[in-house]
Amino acid sequence: MVPTFALVGRPNVGKSTLFNRLTRRRDALVADVPGLTRDRRYGLVRLDEGACNLVDTGGLFGGSGDLQSALEQQAELALDECDAVLFLVDAREGLCAADEEIALRLRRLDKPVIVVVNKIDGAREDTAGAEFSSLGFGELAMVSAAHGKGIAGLIGLMSPFLDQTPPAEPTIDGDAIRVAIIGRPNVGKSTLANRLLGEERQIVFDAPGTTRDAIEIPFTAESGTDYVLIDTAGVRRKGKVEGAAEKFSVVHALQAMEHAHVVILVLDAREGVVDQDLHILSYAAEAGCGVLVAINKWDGLSAAQKQATSAAADRRLAFAPWIATQKISALHGTGVGHLLDALNRVYRGGEFDVSPSQLTRLMKRLVSAHPPPAVRGRPVKLRYAHKAGSHPPRIVIHGNQTPSVPASYVRYLENGFRDALKLSGNPVVIELRSGENPYAHKKNPLTQRQLNRRRRLITHRKRRAKR
Repeated sequence: MVPTFALVGRPNVGKSTLFNRLTRRRDALVADVPGLTRDRRYGLVRLDEGACNLVDTGGLFGGSGDLQSALEQQAELALDECDAVLFLVDAREGLCAADEEIALRLRRLDKPVIVVVNKIDGAREDTAGAEFSSLGFGELAMVSAAHGKGIAGLIGLMSPFLDQTPPAEPTIDGDAIRVAIIGRPNVGKSTLANRLLGEERQIVFDAPGTTRDAIEIPFTAESGTDYVLIDTAGVRRKGKVEGAAEKFSVVHALQAMEHAHVVILVLDAREGVVDQDLHILSYAAEAGCGVLVAINKWDGLSAAQKQATSAAADRRLAFAPWIATQKISALHGTGVGHLLDALNRVYRGGEFDVSPSQLTRLMKRLVSAHPPPAVRGRPVKLRYAHKAGSHPPRIVIHGNQTPSVPASYVRYLENGFRDALKLSGNPVVIELRSGENPYAHKKNPLTQRQLNRRRRLITHRKRRAKR
């Protein structure tokens, strides 16, 4: 079985940087801001010496209050499930009281602990970590996670605990339905993620901006369907985004949509559909993924408020009638089961397995019911259609004069295909192609007889013009 290492330490000692270095990815958000990491992030480390799972955690003893308690609870969960601990300390700041408190907590675990002295850039290794030897955890690993210095020595200390049998490539990510949960801050995204997972996997706090990074969480539903759930940071209006940390959080949220099959846009029923929700919706549509709108906190409304909110949502989302909606309460679980059913329908619609003959017959029925407008008196002929891709459903239609087909008629075709093929919740991409005219750039040379006739006609026209 692949062992699990937990990364723990004070805030801003470089845990996420080391996580990215060992996993050889840039999944964890890194910035010179204390307390940036809040939720647990898992990654697989593959080395020549073996493999292990790595868990990145938030900083311990970095503050006070309910949020800090939630951070420490997440770290405690990581420590409970791990087989060994990587205890990160800062060589520049030296040993402090918080490090000693963490060391005391780790001794009670009775698990192997490797002290990793980070940020040794420009310092002598023999002196930089001398004071950390007093922690009593044995040999120290002297590293610079940012520049890769000393990583080989750290791997050498980890190697006795590594699984020597390389694990098989994970298949759940390749076959799973990737679902990104997006929305404005404090609308209930993490609460919904925890409800779907059936555990307090994400930190939930009654303050905007609690989630800082996009966290991917594989899970299997009771039906046996595999999912990869991506909980993202709240996306505010561009003018309200402050600092580099929030900017990168928003970028990660938008990137999550590009890699998702289905996006769940979470709205606050108490606020209705605001302009920022529509902006986020446009990003999701441009990414080409299926969209499911979850109107959260529904059970907190009165009957009159529900009716007004539902009518307002229908009115503001009328520009995209293909979007599926679901009323839920992530906190109490109301409607969440139906949300998964709707999610599966949207995903199946995006799969889009239709033969070219079926598409062509459907296209001809649509054209027969409503022909495209003529171009300079010449009719537009759409000859045949075929599938070009899934997620989103992409249809290529071949014909003549297709560049002149108006956008309104393309939307008519999109809606017609979507309704007939039951592609609800998915944007349909129509690509029109025209065959090249083989004579477009060729001149037909005239015979001598044709040239003589042409000259006679020109002369005749000139004479008539003089009269």
